[in-house]
Amino acid sequence: MRRIKIGKKVIDRDHFDLPYIIAEIGVNHEGDLERAKEMIEEVAKAGGDAVKFQVYRAETLASKYSPAYWDTSKEPTKSQYELFKKYDKFWKKELEELADYARTYKVDFLATPFDIESADFLENLVPAYKIASADITNKPFIKYIAKKGKPVILSTGASTIPEIWEAIHWIKEEGNDQIILLHCILNYPTKYEDANLGAIKKMKELFPDYIIGYSDHTLPEYIDSILTTAWLLGAQVIEKHYTWNKNLTGNDHYHSMDYQDLKMVIEKMKFIKKVIGKFEKHYLPSEEKARRYARRSLVAKRFIPKGKIIDKEDITWKRPGTGIPPYMIDVVIGGVALEDIEEDEILTFDKIRLSPYQE
Repeated sequence: MRRIKIGKKVIDRDHFDLPYIIAEIGVNHEGDLERAKEMIEEVAKAGGDAVKFQVYRAETLASKYSPAYWDTSKEPTKSQYELFKKYDKFWKKELEELADYARTYKVDFLATPFDIESADFLENLVPAYKIASADITNKPFIKYIAKKGKPVILSTGASTIPEIWEAIHWIKEEGNDQIILLHCILNYPTKYEDANLGAIKKMKELFPDYIIGYSDHTLPEYIDSILTTAWLLGAQVIEKHYTWNKNLTGNDHYHSMDYQDLKMVIEKMKFIKKVIGKFEKHYLPSEEKARRYARRSLVAKRFIPKGKIIDKEDITWKRPGTGIPPYMIDVVIGGVALEDIEEDEILTFDKIRLSPYQE
């Protein structure tokens, strides 16, 4: 589907607009409900469109023997189960409260469920479902979420094109065509040289009927360049982890954006959109004066007496553009002066009978 509504915003593949920006709080709240609310307030204040949380139970997500796949110099936990167990604090009651809080601040509340139970209780809380890159081959889970009929935002990190098409097929089999595909690199953090933002353009070519976006895991030092480049390459949905303190160790803090980052990126995108303007070429009302006075007219290079046949040595072209324009030089040469024309005088149609060979 080329046009999808999430919350109050319509995302239209065929219309250039500011991207739908998702601030992924994830589990950066670290189980602190008030901290999570503060981050919702910050995202709303900065101008983000949505906040997103991750909803899971460690027991249903990872085996106790699941190894880490992130940079352990940044997050030293060696087991996925151990890490997820630290942060699976929020469940239905807390998420309902956060959804209400987000509604108060007029930002969309989104979440990534990682099991059937969380997918079910989120149904009345979210306007769309996010499916993580790691679940792109999880056919039963994808189909279960697709049945709910809400837009599906699918991250495509570490996947192949056939795997993406397969996931699209499973969603469509359930009668759901509201699909947003996010280019993503499943490395935490993603090296700048691995971001491969050009894949966004390629995905727009390969998946012409779907909205394309970008989920970013790079370090935030060059966040403005990375996210604006992704947008200009065609990402109409942009997701980035969010924290209140990028200097905190562990989890997703170190590759997240904060309030100042988000505010700066949105302001930059608004400025870029302003200078891009419209995808059409014409002159503006503000250029009318320039069209009249900065352009050239044919001008007498020397005194031209009445009755003289004008030759090319009699005329040149100078500003302003209030007389006969230079593109008409061929019908002026060979014409006749109807009155005396002083040197440097702007030629006008009332002073010249045009060449009979050109009329």
